[in-house]
Amino acid sequence: MGWFGKKKPPAPEAEPEREIPRQEDSKAVSSTAHDSLRQRVESAGLPPDVLDTALSECDRAIALDPSSPEYSIGQNYLEFLLALPWDKTTKDDLDIARAEEVLNARHYGLRRVKERILEFLAVKNLRGKPTARILLVDDEQIARENLSIVFEADGFEVTAVGNGLEAVKAMEKEPADIVVSDLKMEGMDGMELLQVLRQRWPDTKVIMLTGYATVKTAVAAMRQGADQYLGKPVNLTKLRKYVNELFEQSLRAQHLRGPVLCFSGPPGMGKTSIGKAIAEAMGRKFFRLSLAGLRDEAELRGHRRTYVGAMPGRILQGVKKAGSKNPVILLDEVDKAVQNFQGDATAVLLEMLDPEQNTAFVDHYMGLPFDLSATLFICTVNSVERLPAPLRDRLEVIEFPSYTRQEKFKIAMDFLVPDQLRLHGLDERLVTVSPEAVRQIVTDYTREAGLRGLRMQLAALCRKLAKHILANGKDRAVEVDTDTVVELLGPPPFAATAAQLRPKVGLATSLVWTEIGGEIIFVEAARMKGNKQLMLTGSLGEVLRESAQTSLSYIRSHASEYGIDPDFYEVSDIHVHIPAGAVSKEGPSAGVAITIALLSLLTGRPVRQDVASTGELSLLGEVLPVGGVREKLMAAQSSGIATVILPQGCATKVESMEAEVVGNLDIRFVSSMEEAAALALCDAPTPGDNA
Repeated sequence: MGWFGKKKPPAPEAEPEREIPRQEDSKAVSSTAHDSLRQRVESAGLPPDVLDTALSECDRAIALDPSSPEYSIGQNYLEFLLALPWDKTTKDDLDIARAEEVLNARHYGLRRVKERILEFLAVKNLRGKPTARILLVDDEQIARENLSIVFEADGFEVTAVGNGLEAVKAMEKEPADIVVSDLKMEGMDGMELLQVLRQRWPDTKVIMLTGYATVKTAVAAMRQGADQYLGKPVNLTKLRKYVNELFEQSLRAQHLRGPVLCFSGPPGMGKTSIGKAIAEAMGRKFFRLSLAGLRDEAELRGHRRTYVGAMPGRILQGVKKAGSKNPVILLDEVDKAVQNFQGDATAVLLEMLDPEQNTAFVDHYMGLPFDLSATLFICTVNSVERLPAPLRDRLEVIEFPSYTRQEKFKIAMDFLVPDQLRLHGLDERLVTVSPEAVRQIVTDYTREAGLRGLRMQLAALCRKLAKHILANGKDRAVEVDTDTVVELLGPPPFAATAAQLRPKVGLATSLVWTEIGGEIIFVEAARMKGNKQLMLTGSLGEVLRESAQTSLSYIRSHASEYGIDPDFYEVSDIHVHIPAGAVSKEGPSAGVAITIALLSLLTGRPVRQDVASTGELSLLGEVLPVGGVREKLMAAQSSGIATVILPQGCATKVESMEAEVVGNLDIRFVSSMEEAAALALCDAPTPGDNA
């Protein structure tokens, strides 16, 4: 029918015309933003070389289209430069008494670790408050008196002399940190004095003053080694600024030899939280950086801006986040950083932790030096041996010893149990945990040097208690005893290995160190007819196998001394087995125990089962010192061992141990295998011992 007789639809409304911004307006907006950014750069207090780079970047940005990628890259770069704390620091609070309170409130035990940290803070306290000495050299008495008043008011110890000869005598008597000298003087002028200072006191900072300031004299003074140059009449504001800057440089040079602390110990010992406590005690900002699994060096040093999506490294990102140039940066799990053919991420730490180099740390993204010398770096590792040797040389290692069972019990009762009850919505009105229950969890449900497993077991107990309380109502309080622990957590997964009761032939007890603490292991030896084979079983490592071979060779070469047939090995096979074959074993500590087991087997003399030994055996029969003695003694106590045989070289370590670690153990120090055998072997076979 067409459109005849139909109403014509209304015409669509016309869209309003959009105003297209003119190029002149865009340039005006860009120019305004550029001026604002330039003002921020100029007022940011950047170092001279950084300021020049930032201003050049500003000038480059004005020529770019704001919609171009290069413009946004430049803006991001400038924003990062401005966000870094180039001149912002936090004041250190080095009150030793307060620091000790903080450490004790955060951690129980770790006495030696806390002592070393307090010593570290005490040294920083003394070196952070030196008396600055300044020497004024001017032939005008009024100038000397005026400058003396100014610098004494600033807290300097001031000495004023009239010429260069008097200045040399004053320096010989007591060297100054800073010398402010006139240029024209009788006897010895400023340039001659400058030459003497640079030869005899090269670390002293020198500022030259003169009423005849010219470019030529300024250049000559700077070439001779002057640190700053000012004309007369002296601008006191600028002179005081120069003196303070040079004194800070002098202090920084004195602090270059400061140690980098490295906390070493098993997991769960509180290494990270000790680092936080140090930052809290000093009043510094804290930043933690985990290096576990780190593969790429650029993660720490950044990517160059030529790469798409380039970012600064995590070090400068952390400094920016902290907002000060002297934070405490904790480098966690340094030994877990990946080192392979593709690169070594820890290589960056060589520069970053070296006080001779970190005054000008260069991030690839920024391309400019940043001073990290005021930063306090703390590293944590589980094993120092995994670190590269050059990096290890830069660190002062503080060992975190394993917690004793009593320490674990005390920490659990005072800290862990209340924290876990609170985290799970429980309180003392609903739940009461008996000391016996906590002691049972420590002894039978955890086997570690630290506290992580203990915390997990207590958390599991609290979860089950929360469910039990909701199911049975909140009106009845629950008292957790040892039976409740077994009911909720199940049978104990661990049980301490107990010493054998009766003397036995061919069975010796050895003390060994593991990552979860000390343990006792049994060394079994058997002899059968054969053709000179030494069989070693029990998942033994190469070093432990060599220890067994050394033991056999020692016995064969000293057979007559122990009443053994010298030809016993010609028609025999010897089998040495260490039970728990699913667990790999390594190290030389079982050398003495293997020898005792073989001597018992070949002489028929039983081994006292209340005696345990540890030590490396040499081919000549010398008992050599080993490590992990503290943990081994703790294992001996928990296993019912009465007498422990230790190498003589471990005596000094035992003397410094707590009484709780040594306990009631009868510790015997030996230097030869003959002494160890006399202590461990019974005089005559006991009937039924081989049953």
